[in-house]
Amino acid sequence: MAEYRFLTTWLLEAERERVWDAIYESERWPEWWRGVLETERLTAGEEDGLGQVGRYVWRSKLPYKLEFTMRTTAVERPFLLEGEASGELAGVGRWRFFEQGGVTAAVYEWNVHTTRAWMNLMTPFARPLFALNHDCVMRNGGEGLAKLLGVRLLALD
Repeated sequence: MAEYRFLTTWLLEAERERVWDAIYESERWPEWWRGVLETERLTAGEEDGLGQVGRYVWRSKLPYKLEFTMRTTAVERPFLLEGEASGELAGVGRWRFFEQGGVTAAVYEWNVHTTRAWMNLMTPFARPLFALNHDCVMRNGGEGLAKLLGVRLLALD
């Protein structure tokens, strides 16, 4: 089992609530996030979204689709959104949102491991490619979100 830890930060000239809403409404990601092929809400969860389950299919530079589900485990609007992934990737994804002076930092932590045998076997050689693929997906997301909100993406890390 290969473990991966990624940290991505988008700085956007937008109010935190607008950024939060776009991230929270994951069913709309395919409209603006290149690489997100499908999203589907499987379970609604509680009124605030806690316990919600969604299915996600991604594809980026590498020639394969990646599918997993996310169960929302923490919702603190508009500061924190966390979920537990299962499927081809398993682990925890956590969005944190900070705002100062009209600029919002959307920080994403993605701590997962691969569950497919071929991914685990290829880890010694493919780890850098998987990391580059992740970075590409996240770059597409930051750029797409800025375009959706009609704001500038000040930094992407």
